[in-house]
Order: sequence, then structure tokens, then C-alpha cells
Amino acid sequence: MTSKNSDAALLKRLEKLAVHNDPINPELYKTYDVKRGLRNANGTGVLVGLTRIGDVVGYEIKDGQKIAIPGRLIYRGYNVEDLIADAEKNKQFGYEQCAYLLLFGELPTQDKLDTFKQFLGECRSLPEHFTEDMIMKAPSSDIMNKIARGVLASYSYDENPEDRSVGNIVRQCIELIARFSTLASYGYQAKRRYYDNKSMFIHNPKAELSTAENFLRLIRSDKTYSKLEAETLDLALILHAEHGGGNNSSLTVHVVSSADTDTYSAMAAAVGSLKGRRHGGANIKVMEMMDDIKANVKDWTSEKEVGNYLKKIALKEAGDRSGLIYGMGHAIYTISDPREVLLKAKAKKLAREKGEGFVEELALYELIEKLSPAIIQEVHKSDKSICANVDMYSGLVYSMLNIPRELFTPIFAISRIAGWSAHRIEEIVSGGRIYRPAYKNVSKEREYVPIKERKK
Repeated sequence: MTSKNSDAALLKRLEKLAVHNDPINPELYKTYDVKRGLRNANGTGVLVGLTRIGDVVGYEIKDGQKIAIPGRLIYRGYNVEDLIADAEKNKQFGYEQCAYLLLFGELPTQDKLDTFKQFLGECRSLPEHFTEDMIMKAPSSDIMNKIARGVLASYSYDENPEDRSVGNIVRQCIELIARFSTLASYGYQAKRRYYDNKSMFIHNPKAELSTAENFLRLIRSDKTYSKLEAETLDLALILHAEHGGGNNSSLTVHVVSSADTDTYSAMAAAVGSLKGRRHGGANIKVMEMMDDIKANVKDWTSEKEVGNYLKKIALKEAGDRSGLIYGMGHAIYTISDPREVLLKAKAKKLAREKGEGFVEELALYELIEKLSPAIIQEVHKSDKSICANVDMYSGLVYSMLNIPRELFTPIFAISRIAGWSAHRIEEIVSGGRIYRPAYKNVSKEREYVPIKERKK
């Protein structure tokens, strides 16, 4: 047997051991009243902390019962729809104002906003030799992993990385907010060169441009983009910037920060969380599902044909056999996800600019959104209200922006670093105790067997 085959056989045996020894009887979770996934029996999240940063509203509790209401997304007490409307009215990109609000808890005056945007612009370029040494010399096939490595590497370029004072953490967070789009763009360019055998274009960011404009500039060979393209990406960045303290990556920031570690370690951990396909990678699952639907449904306008295939997906007879119609349903939003509503409206404008093909594709998405709730309720014998979530349309929007799929989740990170930063500061200021939840050990103690007495 060759060494390679021997190693494979060894790993297979070790895999069987791991699978054999780790399963836990699902009934034990009920026996010990364990809140799996930190979820209560009614689907609400277990209350583990307090925050003043953001809120996600999708229902009200009356007489102990959840009452579904139209969704609202709140940043520092303000409805995000008002933030977006004000930016559009004043013909401004809104993500930078959004980041300011999340970090400092107040709406900036125009002068304060201009100063903040100037500071962000000055921080967008990476430190000297960082691109060559930390990105080009160690390219990655996955941009999220490349961002995480870039965040950790930033520690070595910081003259004061271990200072836990709030002022220093604010400085570190602002630099990361500014540089995430550059880290993602350069990581993507390195992937193109070393993994895709395509041309690599390294452009310098421009300090006077918004986060959305800079990102589009950096990933395109010709550095050009339309006003509507930049506005659409800016909207997506605002909508993904924060989603309450209970989402997995923001909770990760709180947990890791409570251990009194440095800013870069906390943010790299959050990137790892967001990469997961149950979190930031969910829009990729929507796109893969849509690829399958478009390949198997001939008439995209037929409610019968589309509905029949969606039912097959729900019955685990089609798609990835998970039974999930991706892009539908949310832990909190029930009647509507405000992010989906706003992004779909912008998607319609963008589709008209991009051409008839995208208009037809958008209509298919809307038909799936229309038909899915009843199909899910029928198949799963449920009367739960179901709405489309933001992932239903975000991937389509990025496709219309000619952004490759490997950058979909990194865009989420470019946006959410603002919310993570606010949560890190909040944990440092108000936390005070390391997170230490309990796990119930359900294995029995065993008598130790000396090595010479163990059976083969």
C-alpha cells in the first residue's frame, strides 16, 4: 500500500471513531431543557445580553403569543429606512453615515460626516508592503479566509495592537472599516491570478470615493461603474451593516472580546463565523438553487411549472435534497424582511438598466417568492407566516453588478465590519464578564485501561 493510500485509510478509520463517539441522542436535549442553538422552544433567541446598537423587529409578544408584524430594522433607535431615504434625498452615499451612527450612537452633522469620510478615505490604502507580503505571497482560493488572514496580519503593522483603551479600539475599528473593501478586492485579484489564471489588476483606492465606489473601482479592470451601480451596492452595504447582537458573527465578537483579546483576533473570528453557509454564505445557496431551477424549469412564467418544481425541492426530491427553499423564511421576520423589500425595489431599477434578460430573471425570483410560502406550509404542515429574506435578491443584485460569486459573502463582511466594531466597543465598555455558558456532560465515567491492556 502506498503512503498516500495508507494515510487515506488511517483518516477513514479516525473519521469512523469520531462519528461513533460524538453523536448525542436528540431526546437528551429535551430531558435537560437545553436551548439548542440558543433558541427557546417558540423559536425566539435566548436572552444573553443587552445592546443599544441595533434591533430586529418581526413580531410582538401579546399574552405570551408571538404576533407577526411587518419587519423593521433599527440602527441606534432609528429606522434604517429613514437613514436610506435621507441619504437618497441629499444625493449622498449612506454607508459611511451608517457606520458613524453605529459606532458613535448619534447622527452626524454634515461637517462631522465629512471629517469622518475623509478619515476613512485616508485609511483605505493598506500599509506599505502589505499587499505584496500578506496577500500576493499567500493567495487563497477563498476570499473570506484571505480577509481573515489580512485582519490578523494587520496586528503586525499596528504600532499599538494590544492597547485595550476605547480610543485605541475606535482607531483600530475605523481602519478596519476603511480597509475591508481593499482587503477583499486585492484578495480577489490574487485569486484571479494564481487560481483562475486570469489577469490581475491592482488599482489604488481613492480617498474621496465612498466604500461602494471604491470596491467597484478595485475589482474592475477599467475602474468604471455607473451611478446606479454604486448606489445599489451602497444600499446593500447599509442593509447588511448591523442586525442585532444575536446574529452569529456579532455574538462571536461579543464572546471573543469578553475574553479580553485584541481587536484583530475578535474581528478575524467574526469573519470566520460570517463565512458559514448558515450565515453570510446563504446567498450563495440561493444562487445555486436558482441555477438548478433555471436548468429544470422550461417556462419561467408558468406558476404551475415553477410551483411543481418548488414542491419537489420542498419534498427533498430536487435541488440539494435539503428540503429548503433558500431565500425564504427568517428566524425573526415573518410578514416581511425590510432589507428584502428595499433591495428588491432597487433591483427592479437595476434590471431595467441592465437589460431584458435580467428583467425576466427578476420576474422568476418574484414568482418563487409568491409561490413558496403556501408550498412550504403545505409540505411541512405548518401555518407559520413565511416571507422572503434578504438573501433571496442580494445574490441576483450582485450578479447584475457583474460581481463574481466568490465576492458575495465578502461584501457582507465589508458591510458588517461596522456593526462588529460597534459591538466590540459595547462589550469593552459595558460587558465586564467573560462569556461562560454551560454544557451538560451526558457521558458516563469509565475505568481507565492501561495501554498494555487495551484491545486491538
